[in-house]
Amino acid sequence: MRANSLNLLRTVTRSTRVRQQSTAPQFASSAFRCSSTSATPSTDRQWSTPLAKTLAEAITTTGPISVAAYMRQCLTHPEGGYYTRQTSTGQDQFGTKGDFVTSPEISQVFGELVGIWLYAEWLAQGKNEKVQIIEVGPGRGTLMDDVLRTISSFKSFARSIEAIYLVEASPYLQKQQAKLLSDTEDLKKSEIGLQASCKYIPGCRIEWCEDIRLVPKEHTSTPFILAHEFFDALPIHVFQNIAQSSIPAASTIITPTGPIKPKHGVTTPQNTWHELVVSPTSPYSSTGTTTTTATENTNERLDFELTVSKTPTPHSLYLPRMSNRYKQLEKTQDAIIEISPESFAYVNDFAIRIGGSNPAPETPPHGSAANASSPKQQPTLPKPQPSGAALILDYGPSNTIPANTLRGIRAHNAVSPFASPGLVDLSADVDFLALAESALNASPGVEVHGPVEQSFFLSTMGIKERADRLLKNAKDEETRRRLETGWKRLVDRGPNGMGKTYKAMAIVPFKENGPVRRPIGFGGDIVA
Repeated sequence: MRANSLNLLRTVTRSTRVRQQSTAPQFASSAFRCSSTSATPSTDRQWSTPLAKTLAEAITTTGPISVAAYMRQCLTHPEGGYYTRQTSTGQDQFGTKGDFVTSPEISQVFGELVGIWLYAEWLAQGKNEKVQIIEVGPGRGTLMDDVLRTISSFKSFARSIEAIYLVEASPYLQKQQAKLLSDTEDLKKSEIGLQASCKYIPGCRIEWCEDIRLVPKEHTSTPFILAHEFFDALPIHVFQNIAQSSIPAASTIITPTGPIKPKHGVTTPQNTWHELVVSPTSPYSSTGTTTTTATENTNERLDFELTVSKTPTPHSLYLPRMSNRYKQLEKTQDAIIEISPESFAYVNDFAIRIGGSNPAPETPPHGSAANASSPKQQPTLPKPQPSGAALILDYGPSNTIPANTLRGIRAHNAVSPFASPGLVDLSADVDFLALAESALNASPGVEVHGPVEQSFFLSTMGIKERADRLLKNAKDEETRRRLETGWKRLVDRGPNGMGKTYKAMAIVPFKENGPVRRPIGFGGDIVA
């Protein structure tokens, strides 16, 4: 396996892209528990940001909001959201000068190996034509830049690419990506958004759109989809299993027709899922919240806090009942689960593009994550011959349901997710098993491999050997230091590394006949 991937590495350009590296941790987990309800915000109260005031006024009028709604407003509010506000003022949230650094920013080898993975899958599937390269949440475009530079070394694969699609809602980031990938900021209008020529592949166009549903979906296309640190930023709903008071068996019950003796005690359900919602903190509180985290500044007043919804919400009535994984926790008092319906909708789209869709049922299937996305949102797509693949790289547990993982990141430090709304990046762990379950329910033509640790994925792809080649060609000691510390951080399984926390998962075509083919990086080998 490794020898074959190394042969591919030798065909890749030897140019070294030098980047500064941050030694700050990528993120730190935040734990929290529910607290009491909050007082109505005063009109003369000082809020940490304009967005905090806007949210507080809305909550005062309509009531507490879900964590998902809070995340969505904090990240994408048109006038004060994290990505919108940062980009509109010319600031950059990526890299050492921003709030966080990602794997492609740490080492060019990461993107090169992703490009080789796509090439290996294309070979294994028979060198299909009409290839689409799709990335959701491309950030600066750094990953796609390394991927396309690598792919351009494999001429036959490059010629098969029909178009490259970047799903990006930020106009500022679209321009950054275009400057990097097309050497221009002058984007032309297209049917789905904007477009420009790819500087690495002559005659190939790059198109930008705000929603993956705008990307053409055809049964003859071969889509290769990349989602790197994308799902962690999608909104989550948080639920806690609250114990209800039980009514002990009574000797008699008074009824209009007289007393009766029941055979069994009358009880209410022992546990009920309640949604944790966001509301303003009391203006009289000393710290502003009962949230507890390992890195929280206890002297900082927070604008918002988590509270337990006193009544069922629409989401608490059905989301915790979607999967047997959640049902198994119904008897566990105070269990907390995080569910991301938007993540299910995206991974369903990936699976349908690759393997086609299941016939639309008369009623949604019960007991699976497929319920999170209505059949009306996923039109049928017959695909007699499944093709393409999706590679998901993100952080989260391998086989458990995330709980207490909502976090804020600012200047490479973990902060409360309720600090300075709009100025802090928000994220949560990815539930990889839920993504796999959703993909398999969405399409009969796909199978899922992983998740595997990033260290395993990159090591089997040949990261050490590729890094050694770059180190030999390094022109100075500083370049050598950055290259060496960069690639080692990607595979380091320690607390300061990314090799264990980050995972890789692949969605590939399912073949009904013949043995299971494992993709390279997931226990398989190159298929020539």
